[in-house]
Amino acid sequence: MRLDKYLKVSRLIKRRSVANDACDTERVSVNGRQVKASYQVKVGDVIEIAFGLRRLKVEVLSVNETAKKEEAPAMYRELEN
Repeated sequence: MRLDKYLKVSRLIKRRSVANDACDTERVSVNGRQVKASYQVKVGDVIEIAFGLRRLKVEVLSVNETAKKEEAPAMYRELEN
């Protein structure tokens, strides 16, 4: 699954267009490298997102095409920064 879609489905970012912009402005990295929105997310990847001064670091636990609101948090595990 593309990174921008994963961020939307997992509800880490609310809209796919916002996820796309975050990737374009290098606010999203996977496994320590800057990646494009087209990056293919795999289980075990570590995604880091910069929200202004706050940084969110998560590990991908599952890659699902769709997820209900209550299922979305099970797609990732938050890591310490």
